[in-house]
Amino acid sequence: MTAEELSKVIVKGMEEKKASNIVVMDLRDVKNSMTDFFVICSGNSDTQVEAIADAVEEEVIKSNKEKPWRVEGKNNNQWVLIDYVNVVAHVFLKDQRSFFGLEELWGDAKFTYLD
Repeated sequence: MTAEELSKVIVKGMEEKKASNIVVMDLRDVKNSMTDFFVICSGNSDTQVEAIADAVEEEVIKSNKEKPWRVEGKNNNQWVLIDYVNVVAHVFLKDQRSFFGLEELWGDAKFTYLD
């Protein structure tokens, strides 16, 4: 599965749990990028953040039989990072997303907004 296809599967998992403000950032042409895509979304509560992260993992396993290389942030569900190496999913609580501002940090990326 290509990184682009994987990012679409991740979006599907996010949409299943009603994630908001989903954005796919194509980082392939960004110098010094450590991955091909970021897929970012927001949840309204720590419970929803956890559900979205779980849905992403389940959707990827179902479609690709691939487990993430690393998952961070599930202990507090404020910002869960799911790393598939070529694609990294970020599931944020809304206020945490604006605080960390990943979209601004990686402003050279190509953005695709969903919702």
